Amino acid sequence: MKKTNLVDWLLRFVKGIFIGSGFILPGVSGGALAAVFGIYERIIMFLANLTKNFKENIRFFLPVGLGGLTGIFIFSFAVSFLLGNYETTILWFFVGCIVGTVPALWREAGKKGRSDKDMINMVVTFILFFLFLKYGEHLFTTNLVQNVWTWLLAGALIGLGMIVPGLSPSNFLIYLGMYKAMSDGIKNLDFAVIIPLGIGAVLCVLLLSKLVNLIIQKAYSTLFHFILGVVFASTVIIIPVDYSGLNGWGILACVILFELGILLGWWMSDLENRYK
Repeated sequence: MKKTNLVDWLLRFVKGIFIGSGFILPGVSGGALAAVFGIYERIIMFLANLTKNFKENIRFFLPVGLGGLTGIFIFSFAVSFLLGNYETTILWFFVGCIVGTVPALWREAGKKGRSDKDMINMVVTFILFFLFLKYGEHLFTTNLVQNVWTWLLAGALIGLGMIVPGLSPSNFLIYLGMYKAMSDGIKNLDFAVIIPLGIGAVLCVLLLSKLVNLIIQKAYSTLFHFILGVVFASTVIIIPVDYSGLNGWGILACVILFELGILLGWWMSDLENRYK
């Protein structure tokens, strides 16, 4: 029993690291990864009803939260170096991770039935979200003056990335010219950046989680097929298209990391089913 509890705790910690990466890595959504790893619904229900099963939920989400903070901190260091020097290779690893967990998300979406309307919802969501991510950059390309108010806005976007699966906060922060400053602020433990980020994220999550929880209760299948469409669009949009700096070994590394990502995603999904 103790071994099972330890494995379960470590599994949730690792999931938290990946979810935390969704708040740092462009094109990756923390909310979508939470859905992929099978804990999105429970997160929303907990946030919408904080006093219900409070101690049990705190014990469950403690390793997730610690992993999330670890992921944010680690990736704030790693993101500029890896994406600056090995962007194509690293993105293929993350694409693989998401692909490996899609079967589990597909089963989760159909848990309460799947209709033709759900399939249409998924396809339409995929098309619209893909077009938005592909061409929306031109709508948001501007540089905001960075102060406490804009960092509160950035935190709110991060909160939205948690409760709206598929929304990648980093994409918008890049568009707004705040992404590098945010990563540097987290890396350097600049509390003038970190504190308003945290406040904005918490306020956004607490204010909107009840609405999202209501949608889960009333339209579970619709929401999760919407999530599927967003996950597919977010995954397709981050597939690298520029291989100009890679030789044969670089291409091989992309293939290997993609396959390792699939295996890791599948393994984590399998563990989720085994220890759920």
